[in-house]
Amino acid sequence: MEKTELEKLIDVIAQLRAPNGCPWDREQTHKSLKPNMLEEAYEAVDAMDSGDMNHLKEELGDVLLQVILHAQIAKEEGAFNIEDVAKGIKDKLIHRHPHVFGDTKVTSTKEVLENWDKLKQEEKKHRKSVMDGVSKSQSALMSAQKISKKAVKVGFEWPNEKSLYDCIYSEFEEFKEAEKEQDKDHMEEEFGDILFATVNLARWNKIDAEQALLKANKKFMARFRKMEEIAEKPLTDYSFEEYDALWKKAKNLLLSDIKD
Repeated sequence: MEKTELEKLIDVIAQLRAPNGCPWDREQTHKSLKPNMLEEAYEAVDAMDSGDMNHLKEELGDVLLQVILHAQIAKEEGAFNIEDVAKGIKDKLIHRHPHVFGDTKVTSTKEVLENWDKLKQEEKKHRKSVMDGVSKSQSALMSAQKISKKAVKVGFEWPNEKSLYDCIYSEFEEFKEAEKEQDKDHMEEEFGDILFATVNLARWNKIDAEQALLKANKKFMARFRKMEEIAEKPLTDYSFEEYDALWKKAKNLLLSDIKD
């Protein structure tokens, strides 16, 4: 029987890692490939946002390459192989979906998620704290949202959205006090509290803080590029008032482009 394209890819990666393979691929380790894994994942997310299916197909291939490459390195070390990876995630999905593969009855997505968390806790009995399991490698913004969600699951939640806004406002006031002292360590601490409280506002409203900031970054860059495009003199020569007017003009032009 002819091999599938996935099996052929696994063979290609094994050959790249073989003694007569590619010097660069042979040198790679789990540690050296960490930046590649993160980069490819973010590029795949960018492709999702673009709506370009060919681009998404390509970027998912790059992510798949990372998964198979790590599995191949582990196989060479005698730890596990790609089949073990597939079996592990397959078994986990079956176990955490008893409403599909078992007799459990659910009536809503909420119940599905509640069952998921309960089963996950059963699997992770070695964890002593609710905070165990927060990745040390993900962005601080993603970590903050995950930490917040974990705390809420055991009832550590604001009674209403007003109390959350009050918390955010109080953090700003505490930052102002630290700023008066010009104590950089204290300022950094209070600014972190502002960010963490704001992330909770996103979670409260079921907004992904990481995605929201990524969108804001992209929007800012697009407007700044438009400013560069329409500027009549070097941007370094603009006053604040001129910059403000140029920013608003760039914003309106981009909005009109979207409408057109």
